[in-house]
Amino acid sequence: MDRIEVVIAHHERATLRVGDVFLKVDTDQARVDIEVEAMTLAPVPTPEVLWRRPPVLALAALPGVALGRLGEPSTASPAAWAAAGATVRKLHDAPLPPWPGCTVDAIAADLDTECTLLIANDVLPTDLVTRNRQVAEAALRPWTPAFTHGDLHISHVFVDGDEVTGVLDWSEASRGDAMFDLASLTLGHEEHLDDVIAGYGPGADLDAIRAWWSLRSLLNVRWLVEHGFDPSKPGCEIDVLRARM
Repeated sequence: MDRIEVVIAHHERATLRVGDVFLKVDTDQARVDIEVEAMTLAPVPTPEVLWRRPPVLALAALPGVALGRLGEPSTASPAAWAAAGATVRKLHDAPLPPWPGCTVDAIAADLDTECTLLIANDVLPTDLVTRNRQVAEAALRPWTPAFTHGDLHISHVFVDGDEVTGVLDWSEASRGDAMFDLASLTLGHEEHLDDVIAGYGPGADLDAIRAWWSLRSLLNVRWLVEHGFDPSKPGCEIDVLRARM
């Protein structure tokens, strides 16, 4: 080990890599409790918990590399994307975790508030918000709860060749809409949606997945800006919203 790598850092949490160990520092220990228990319950490969001394959680590094990064072309094979879809399906078919997720009404209320703020504060053009708010409606429907990861960024799925070696960052795991996970995994990488669905199997709702692309992006843009991230980078959230126009 010749250096410490800052993987991500903002005022709520930070993740450092020290050699083959990831150190996660979180201000919310309840969130860490969920992460540790979710990794125990999930029937998919997850990082090994090395130790926990609040506020720090130490995890072993996963073999392989991330499936890709938001805003960058993925070099993973179609078979690796299909394997990711199959892994997500295995999670969604598992017994439900004990934590409830957000209700449709709560998500709709958050979306209304966020869209109002995006327009009022000139974060995004009104027509972009309005159009994507319309697209997002298709996600606001009743769903059968599934064991969902809740934050299934492409960078949270690790692969070695065509095999999934593990899934990271389980602090948002809950009972939720299975299509939200599929949308999160393919956000900004729509060209790989067919591969993911091929691995996932029957039951995918493409309209709901596309709606979640808009909904997730609308809910995240202002938070990203306020925490020092740039959602306007090519291929990221604002480009996802523009693609719906």
